[in-house]
Amino acid sequence: MGNTSCIFFACVDQASIGMVERWGRFEKLAEPGLHLFNPCAGQWLAGVLSTRISSLDVRIETKTKDNVFVQLVCSIQYRVMKRHADDAFYELQNPKEQIQAFVFDVVRALVPRMDLDELFEQKGEVAKAVLEEIEKVMGEYGYSIEHILMVDIIPDSSVRKAMNEINAAQRLQLASVYKGEAEKILQVKRAEAEAEAKYLGGVGVARQRQAITDGLRENILNFSHKVEGTSAKEVMDLIMITQYFDTIKDLGNSSKNTTVFIPHGPGHVRDIGEQIRNGLMEAASAKVNVE
Repeated sequence: MGNTSCIFFACVDQASIGMVERWGRFEKLAEPGLHLFNPCAGQWLAGVLSTRISSLDVRIETKTKDNVFVQLVCSIQYRVMKRHADDAFYELQNPKEQIQAFVFDVVRALVPRMDLDELFEQKGEVAKAVLEEIEKVMGEYGYSIEHILMVDIIPDSSVRKAMNEINAAQRLQLASVYKGEAEKILQVKRAEAEAEAKYLGGVGVARQRQAITDGLRENILNFSHKVEGTSAKEVMDLIMITQYFDTIKDLGNSSKNTTVFIPHGPGHVRDIGEQIRNGLMEAASAKVNVE
C-alpha cells in the first residue's frame, strides 16, 4: 500500500510501515522514506501496512434477558502498532473479520444477561467490556484498539411501538394527575371565593338592617317629640303602613315579576306589627328568664 519499488530501492509513504524480507524470511521493518535493497542477496520489500486509524462498523443481532431481539451497531477504531507491525502483517490475513468475530462473541455473551432497559442504560459498560476483551486478543496480533462506540441499539419494530405506547400512556397519566390537581385547586379557590362573598353579603345585610333599625328609631323619637299626643306604638304602626305600601309599589314597578296575589288591607299591616312586637317581647322575656 502506497509504495513505489524497483529492483534496487523502494519508497515507504508517511504513516506507513514496510516489511523487508531476505530470501522470503522477515528481516526488519522499513520506516517511511527511501530504502535501498540488494536483490542479489535476496533482499526486497514484501509489503506495506498503514498505521492510520481505521474504522469498522459491526452490526450484531442478539437477544436480551427479557427475550427482546435487538440489533447493536458498534464502531471500532483500530490501528497497526509500529513495533509489532510484523505480527499484524504475517499473523492475520483478514483483521476485520477477526475483530468482527470477537465483537460478536463478547456482545452475545454479555447482552443476554441484561434487560432491554438495562441495556439502554449501560451501553457504555457493554462497549467497555468489548474493548477490554478485544484489546487483549488483538494486541497479540499487532493491532491496537483505540475506541469502541456503541452507536445504536435498535429493538424490533413491534417492541419500539410498544415502548412508545407505554411512554405515551405514562405521559397521559401524568397529564391527568396535573389536570386533576389544577381542577381541585380551582374548585377550592371557587369555594373560598363563594364563602368570602357570602360572608361579606351577610355583613352587608346585617349593616343594612342595623341602619334601618337606627333610622326607624330616630324617626319614631323625632315624630313623638314633634307631634304631641302620639305614642311610639302609633308612630310604629304608621311607619309599618308606609313601608307596606312602598313594598307593593316596588312589586308593581318591577318588570321581572309576573302577577302576584297577596292579601291586602290595613288589618294585615296591623297583624304584621303585632307579630313583630310579640316576637320582640318573647325574646326579651326569654333573656330575662335565662338571667
